[in-house]
Amino acid sequence: MLKEVERQIDYFAICGRCKIDCCRDARPPITSRREELIEEYLKMHGIIIETPFVHAEYTFPREDADGHCIFYDKNSKKCMVHPVKPETCAAGPITFDINKRTGKIEWYLKTENICLLAGELFKNKNALERHLESAKKEILRLVRELNPEALRTILKRDEPETFKIGEDEIDDNFLSKL
Repeated sequence: MLKEVERQIDYFAICGRCKIDCCRDARPPITSRREELIEEYLKMHGIIIETPFVHAEYTFPREDADGHCIFYDKNSKKCMVHPVKPETCAAGPITFDINKRTGKIEWYLKTENICLLAGELFKNKNALERHLESAKKEILRLVRELNPEALRTILKRDEPETFKIGEDEIDDNFLSKL
């Protein structure tokens, strides 16, 4: 039986008001373990999605004809696999980069004009700190589990309209993947 992992608090009230499509053209990376969790969750909840993943330079959820993540429910504006959704989705609107030169993982927050939740978090430092702590766990798990080629590929993706909110030393095992 699937043990649902602890995730951040639900921000559906904020995200449900949003008119920005963060679930469109996102292509969040999926590790093999996350793929198993999602497939198990779909099966347990009787959700049938044919070929939910694309296996390319890295694995990510398939997109519908409009470019939305296959797990995005357009009616409810919620993720169908919320309890087990990809790590970068759970971490959002916090994102990351790895600076090989400094040996640090850098944490970024999206700007309010591309994410209402980012604006709300920025206004509430305690909420931002709690969410950043959760986001770090999610992203570090992702980085640890991704194969080197997938990690290098996703680090090449541009993250526009973000600003740096911190950095941490990163284990040499992560750096060796780059």
